[in-house]
Amino acid sequence: MKIARRAGLAALLTAGALVLAACGSDNNTTTTSAGGSAAASGSAAASGAAAAGGGTSFEGAGFTCATGSLRSSGSTAQGKVMEQWIADYNAKCGANINAYGGGGSGKGISDFIANQVDFAGSDSALKEDQAAQAQSQRCAGNPALNLPMVTGPIALAFNVSGVDSLTLTPEVIAGIFAGSITTWNDPAIAKLNAGVSLPSAPISVFFRSDESGTTENFTNYLKAAAPTAWTAAPGKKWTGKGEGKEKSAGVSSAVASTDGGVTYTEWSYATQNKLAIAKIDTGSGTPVELTGETAGKMVAGAKQVGTGNDLSLKLDYATKAAGTYPIVLVTYNIVCSKYADPAKGKAIKGFLGSFASDATQAGLEELGYAPLPKEVQTKVVAAVGAVS
Repeated sequence: MKIARRAGLAALLTAGALVLAACGSDNNTTTTSAGGSAAASGSAAASGAAAAGGGTSFEGAGFTCATGSLRSSGSTAQGKVMEQWIADYNAKCGANINAYGGGGSGKGISDFIANQVDFAGSDSALKEDQAAQAQSQRCAGNPALNLPMVTGPIALAFNVSGVDSLTLTPEVIAGIFAGSITTWNDPAIAKLNAGVSLPSAPISVFFRSDESGTTENFTNYLKAAAPTAWTAAPGKKWTGKGEGKEKSAGVSSAVASTDGGVTYTEWSYATQNKLAIAKIDTGSGTPVELTGETAGKMVAGAKQVGTGNDLSLKLDYATKAAGTYPIVLVTYNIVCSKYADPAKGKAIKGFLGSFASDATQAGLEELGYAPLPKEVQTKVVAAVGAVS
């Protein structure tokens, strides 16, 4: 991880941690980017809060530092931002949040139900049977909550010599990953990319060999947006063509070292490996480039299917809304609504509350993630605030 990114998010944490120190103040600043202006306004607000004698609350959320210990594992899609945030939170708050275990969404859920971790990261919400197990076995009879904390756009990352820009439709994407489109100069690809010199080289598809929430979200997209071209049922286990590599790092590095390679991977891994990212022609009239704004529009348009503080979302993968990037995953942090040990509930509230704050969300795009849309962030803040 680049030092500049670490310093940027750490600075945002420090600023955000001070801004609401004077309780009851309405002078919260909501930012939408991680640029210098955000850091400057945060520093100014922090100076005023420090003068008021505070210094432990988080901008836009009102949560305070908690010094307890927490264990976590799960989705590798949120791994980079969790690694960064845990380090920054521990440094600021004197907390003892253990290093994020990763291992994939399936592992996170099973670890949570088995009481091996205090919260889990998953790229899909708990299924009905998992929710029942979590309530009875893990949460002392209290419901488990799915809290959308990280928007992780899924990039169609490619490495094709001489090709920097590429536009694909859902049907062509499905054809590539189903194995019916096998060369880069296939007429279906050429038709969408007039003026681009496409080589006759074979397409080398790489997929996640481990059970993955990223795979499940990507295949959900393929099934919804190109049902004729992609007939397989969505799931965490890959059923298309290609060569398997373990975890996000594995598929991303494989494409980086393979001329003609393509994969589906988190935006952060694509940028880290300096991979080109295809634009998506959704049928809206203009191909959509992956940005924090275009990915955020997808989440803003999602429907809440959970009840109360369970914020499970249903994404419209077949959307044709202008300027909306359709291939995103929402990483949920799965928690108990009430913990048997109140100290754990307090620690969860402090840590995830800080994560949902304006300052932290504003810094996520710098790390390859999209900030939560304001309407979703507001619900997350309220749900975290109710954890005990």
